[in-house]
Amino acid sequence: MARLQEKYNSEIVPSLKEKFGRTNIMSLPKLQKIVVNMGVGSNLSEKKYLEEALDVLTQVTGQKPVVTKARKSIANFHLREGMNVGCMVTVRGIRMYEFLDRLISIVLPRVRDFQGVNPRSFDGHGNYNLGLTEFLVFPELNPDRYSKSQGMNITFVCRGDSDDESRELLRGFGMPFRADKDAKSTKTTAKKSKKK
Repeated sequence: MARLQEKYNSEIVPSLKEKFGRTNIMSLPKLQKIVVNMGVGSNLSEKKYLEEALDVLTQVTGQKPVVTKARKSIANFHLREGMNVGCMVTVRGIRMYEFLDRLISIVLPRVRDFQGVNPRSFDGHGNYNLGLTEFLVFPELNPDRYSKSQGMNITFVCRGDSDDESRELLRGFGMPFRADKDAKSTKTTAKKSKKK
């Protein structure tokens, strides 16, 4: 069993039960899968960029990625329906927890000028999206092998419909959310108005 999976069963579930006042475990939020996606962007004509992206996702997740294709033609982007535009991997189970553990404890602290991830990047259904501007923050990748650094998108798909519940779940795993500036400013204005 992965470390974070054990933490979920022993620590996070009891704390979520207490916080939300529920006894049924199935009603609590749970991380179902993590989807890692990379697009090749403007380099559609160069086949090597797609091959590099496939290699990156294979090393990062330990699974073979699927090539994603364009759904429709867009003339301004020189894009035709069926063209290869990127690749993606869906990780579940033990690999998902191991990937999340590496992401939180090793990868995110290596990001330059890191001040925490955005606490508002939820989609309204409890799923969280995280973007990385370059893949070289993963320590298992050798920068000499890749001609161009690309970004990637990581989606955390959670069971449950509430963004707040999913935020508490990810916070329990140790996701470093940055302090919300708007929340701080409303607190300070409320304090000032009380003093007056």
